[in-house]
Amino acid sequence: MSDSRERLILFTRYPEPGTTKTRLIPLLGPEGAAAFQERMSRHAVQAAARLSQERGVPLEIRHEGGSVGQMRAWMGPRHTYRPQGPGSLGRRMQLCLAQAFASGAERAVIIGADIPGITAADLARGFEALRRHDLVFGPTADGGYYAIGATADGFRRGSPYLDERIPWGTAGVLAQSTDAARAMGLSWTLLEVRADVDRPEDLPAAMKTLAEATGPARLSVIIPALNEAEQIGATLSSLPVSAEVEVIVADGGSRDGTAAIAASRQARVLTTRPPRALQMNAGAAVASGATLLFLHADTRLPRDMAAQVAATLARPQTGAGAFQLQIESQRPALKLIARAANCRSRWLQMPYGDQAIFMRRDLFWGLGGFAPLAIMEDYDIVRRMKKRTRIRLAPGAAVTSARRWQRHGILATWLCNQWMVVAFHLGTPTERLARWYRSRG
Repeated sequence: MSDSRERLILFTRYPEPGTTKTRLIPLLGPEGAAAFQERMSRHAVQAAARLSQERGVPLEIRHEGGSVGQMRAWMGPRHTYRPQGPGSLGRRMQLCLAQAFASGAERAVIIGADIPGITAADLARGFEALRRHDLVFGPTADGGYYAIGATADGFRRGSPYLDERIPWGTAGVLAQSTDAARAMGLSWTLLEVRADVDRPEDLPAAMKTLAEATGPARLSVIIPALNEAEQIGATLSSLPVSAEVEVIVADGGSRDGTAAIAASRQARVLTTRPPRALQMNAGAAVASGATLLFLHADTRLPRDMAAQVAATLARPQTGAGAFQLQIESQRPALKLIARAANCRSRWLQMPYGDQAIFMRRDLFWGLGGFAPLAIMEDYDIVRRMKKRTRIRLAPGAAVTSARRWQRHGILATWLCNQWMVVAFHLGTPTERLARWYRSRG
């Protein structure tokens, strides 16, 4: 069905780090929050473009931030781009509707870009509802709305539901807008409730919804890296090349070519910033796999690692796991340390980050991801994780570089590790621990 009298308008923001999804920045970092916003926007544009093609409705993308050229480079040249303009959200939507109706449209729908569950069917129902009502709202679970549609006739009678005095961004937006419409004698109806994403607690459901809509990857390998040009190539070469395994390198601002090497090995490179906790959270925010595996840049995994992960998580009451530790050295002392680490992991369910910790996506986001700590983020999440699920070891080994042990000495490195755990339990700020750890070189 084609109807040129309809207009579809999508509101989004150019993903400039630090300006978008700011309430997610403490968990994902500025770059991670922007990358996640980009992911949601692409999903919304895909749903809108599908409706546009099926229904013959022109799609216009209204943006905040960025130039029209930047938007075209980001979203492609097929769509029409225009800035949203100044003023409150209500004022901007009012302006867009007025321009749509002035150009000849009889029905127009505006949607937001931060709704992971939005579908082309939602939008089609919105346009059909406008054949019977003056207005249609797509309510969000937090009391706002992700979509608003209006008819030209109803809009000309007045639009108090977009009044600047409505407290946009609060839980009372939908109620106040519908009250204003009712007072004007305008008829309205509601679409299906959808969840939007503004806060960290919104992420578990959002990640599940987005992953279900974005491709075949079952396992996402996330590698935080910073100046790892000497190691990253071997690490990536150890990973299988498969449509079911995606590899994301969260580069923390390397200056030695790490990112370029990763990109040349077909890994997705996400530029973010330290600490490692934020890098890994940012990588997880763009991952599509049902299972997340966090791999250090100097650690290699068995070729059948994906099968080992799946088999480990298939065991009863198991939501997470790790590989057995193997330090890349023939020195007896390091073999003994690795054996002790594997005993600790098996009996206390306390693997560390150099063992390639993996877990189900829902568990990771249910835990709130890695706490944004300067160091000890792996120790912290494993402590929280073991309270919810069984953590088991895969049969294969994560072979990690011995460089740290070689640089500082085996005994000194072992004592350092034990001191870090003790200090963490005593409540020493992780920023102080990180400064001390880095001062060792």
